[in-house]
Amino acid sequence: MSNPLSYEGKRVLVAGCFSGMGAATAKIVKDLGGFVSGFDIKKPEIPIDEFRHVNLKESDAIQSAVAEVARAGPIDTLFYCAGLSPVHPDFDVVLVNFLGLRETVEACVPHIPRGGSVASISSGAGMGYLGAVAEVSEFLALTDPDEMRAALEAKQSQPFYSAYAFSKMCSIIYTLQRGVTLAPEKGIRINCISPGPTATPMMPDFIETAGKGFMDRYPRPLGGDSTPEQQAWILAFLGSDLASYINGENIFSDGGTCGGVMTGAIDPTTLMPDPT
Repeated sequence: MSNPLSYEGKRVLVAGCFSGMGAATAKIVKDLGGFVSGFDIKKPEIPIDEFRHVNLKESDAIQSAVAEVARAGPIDTLFYCAGLSPVHPDFDVVLVNFLGLRETVEACVPHIPRGGSVASISSGAGMGYLGAVAEVSEFLALTDPDEMRAALEAKQSQPFYSAYAFSKMCSIIYTLQRGVTLAPEKGIRINCISPGPTATPMMPDFIETAGKGFMDRYPRPLGGDSTPEQQAWILAFLGSDLASYINGENIFSDGGTCGGVMTGAIDPTTLMPDPT
């Protein structure tokens, strides 16, 4: 019996492979038999088959690097694992967390065969996306960088706005909307996961920006932070043949936090930012 989780004979691209969940995903997929190409601004210490230095804030760099990978053969699965924390400038956060995702996906689409897949990392920070579909869709329709930057600057006066949370809502809504067109047009599945607190090198940044009190009281029904490997296994599943009928979905891989908040089992005020 063949293993539907196997990546034997598959060419896989991991954007954001240097550390954390991206590095864990690259390692797992390679261990499962995949040929792994990686993009990042730093080369990972884990062994992968090929690496390209790519700044995922730069559209031209993404287009060029994807074309180089595709010259050697199809890209069966794309994992977009890159992300910037809230300590970075707002527009940079949106550039990497959402615009880089969209640019990489759309650059890869012509090179992904039918039956191929895309899986990316969003965040529990985007759990309010259902209340922001109209606002986010309006932003997703923009293509001019100056217009996007102006739109983000205008949002800064909104209560509780953060570029990080907005970028994650964008990535979720883009995924859900694109699944409706990508699957019937190209036979490609697209999904994302939304982790809660995870023990990656970014965690100190979240403590710095959200406050230690907020991070300490953040609900963790399973107890403690997840590991990069726990999140990477979910991505590996989504990219595999085991998930062949999962498409256009956002999976809250947060141990139950979002479900608890949405059903009233968890007091949503625990997710209010610390007073400044």
